[in-house]
Amino acid sequence: MTPTTVLVTGGSGFIGGWCVLAALDSGHHVRTTVRDPAKGNRLRAQLHAAASFDDERLTIVLADLGDDAGWAEAVSGCDAVLHVASPTLRTTDLSEDEMIATARDGVLRVLRAARDHGVRRVVLTSASGAVVYGHPPQTEPFTEDDWSDVPIPSQPSVPRPSGRHVTAVPPYQKSKTLAERAAWEFVRSEGRGLELVAINPTAVLGPMLGNDDPPSLRTIRGMLAGALPVCPPFGTGWVDVRDVADLHLRAMTDPAAAGERFIATSGRSLRMVEIARVLRERLGDRAAKAPTRELPVFLAKALGVINPQLRALRPQLGLNLDSTSAKAQRLLGWRPRPVADSIVDTAESILAHTAS
Repeated sequence: MTPTTVLVTGGSGFIGGWCVLAALDSGHHVRTTVRDPAKGNRLRAQLHAAASFDDERLTIVLADLGDDAGWAEAVSGCDAVLHVASPTLRTTDLSEDEMIATARDGVLRVLRAARDHGVRRVVLTSASGAVVYGHPPQTEPFTEDDWSDVPIPSQPSVPRPSGRHVTAVPPYQKSKTLAERAAWEFVRSEGRGLELVAINPTAVLGPMLGNDDPPSLRTIRGMLAGALPVCPPFGTGWVDVRDVADLHLRAMTDPAAAGERFIATSGRSLRMVEIARVLRERLGDRAAKAPTRELPVFLAKALGVINPQLRALRPQLGLNLDSTSAKAQRLLGWRPRPVADSIVDTAESILAHTAS
């Protein structure tokens, strides 16, 4: 399948913007959705600042995941859809139930529109949060066969064995898990031949297209500003946003991707203190405020009672949420860049936008 017209939902977001840019760079005509016309104007300017392309190949349309209006027009004539848009951690006015409902219902709204208008394949931006949470601690990396242990509302919950220690699943990760589950069930029962691929990125780094504040970059922003005097004790995978966009394009066009999930991660998980170490080593005095120590787990959990940042991290404190992208590399030929380079590029971008 070689799409000529691609819809990218949520083009004003961090991942969405880079997916738009990757699709344009590959020669496609791109249509992207935003919820606010002002965001569309800003996105177009940011994309032109980042790359040279024929403006006629980019169309920006209004559509909201919470409303049916606009979606038929958005998908009409498209060969493929990259469904990137989802409520994020920056959305502070949504309760857990509202975040889950918005993510799940939005996925189904896009899938129905895609099916009804002849789209052949939808690539869904899920998350490693739909893979790595709710499990007992384990030594082997998580793979695409794993699912975060979130009860599915339509199914009875399975009681856990007494005394079994598992990681809790935070609201955002619940929303991504249940939205992806709903997407696979829809394609199985109502898709009528619609193909689905899921991309499950770990924590996403990389340069910003504009002066934005993606939640996944706040750790590095805080380290550079001296807002994190010590590092929280946990490790997770990291991946560059440009590589995530590249994986979306590969998943959109490669026949081998149909019906598959792909974890996007650059390699082994890194602890926060290792991220800080890279910043100090590669940026010198510009990263002089980056922390040098890691909080003990017991102290981090105790401080989480009064510290909102640590409280939000409690489900992963002390853990090493390691996963592997071997499947994407084997089936799709995907090759992520070294994570240290992504850390430096992220920091350089933050510093440049802070100075401007």
